[in-house]
Amino acid sequence: MQGTVLDGANNFFTVECSDGIIRSCSIKGKVLKIDTQYYNPLAPGDIVEIEADKLDSGKGQILSLVPRRNAFVRWNVKGRSPQLLASNLDYLILVTTPDEPPFRPRFIDRELAQAECEGLTPVIVCNKCDLSKDDADFLSRMKIWEDLGYKLLYVSAKTGEGMKEFAALLAGHLSAFVGQSGIGKSSLINALDKNAALRTGDLCQKYDRGSHTTTKGTLNRLTLNESLSGGKDITASIIDTPGIRRFVLHNVAAEDLALYFREFRPIVGTCTFGMSCTHTNEPGCRILEAVNAGVITEERYDSWLRIRNEIKTGSWED
Repeated sequence: MQGTVLDGANNFFTVECSDGIIRSCSIKGKVLKIDTQYYNPLAPGDIVEIEADKLDSGKGQILSLVPRRNAFVRWNVKGRSPQLLASNLDYLILVTTPDEPPFRPRFIDRELAQAECEGLTPVIVCNKCDLSKDDADFLSRMKIWEDLGYKLLYVSAKTGEGMKEFAALLAGHLSAFVGQSGIGKSSLINALDKNAALRTGDLCQKYDRGSHTTTKGTLNRLTLNESLSGGKDITASIIDTPGIRRFVLHNVAAEDLALYFREFRPIVGTCTFGMSCTHTNEPGCRILEAVNAGVITEERYDSWLRIRNEIKTGSWED
């Protein structure tokens, strides 16, 4: 039968099976006959073929992986290999805040570039939006993404602001919440479903950043609160991923990065020096012309330049 991976570690995975039973499953033969490049062979959201244990109905073995529709991946620096965070997504929810922890626009730009590379549909969600009311710089940066066509939502897990619209987006879909530690991903899930009760953590005051309260990715089946669903029995599937302090791009070469910046992509290859243009100082560079004309913002150009340098040097900021 088939099943959906809910979570897992060390070759043991929790699988929600098509017969309605949630089983603890190991990989048969310990190695799946799939691409073995990943730090972890399976991720929440993966569909697998399993064989139920004949003696224990709560156990089974994973035989194979059904080809993924898509996947969100990052480079795991410690493991020196790509790490699957979530698979078969309808939406990739990029959670950010204006403060607590501090706003990091280049972190979002990296996530957006990876999403563009993987063909995912990202949605930028500002949690703790009550902190953004008088923050002109934050709102200006958010508007840049909105003008590029990315969907933005302003919500607050604490006050409930914007949560109805957020719930309507998530209803009936599989989405993954990704972002920095302490950004409030688990708090948002708790606010969507009063029965979720995921553990949340406080910011580390010394470093002004979050601590890891979610230690592994988990697919949660939510029943949205009646106040958000209009009293209807509406469900949503959310993958809560561990907080990330350093997001490192995977499978994106420095010379290809411009292809994954939405406003750069139509211009790439039209420069005087074609695909060999570095978009830094060449005459006839269409991207530099677009920056000077305000078609590409200086903020995004600077972000592209910095991320490209991070890829070339292998030195990434936290």
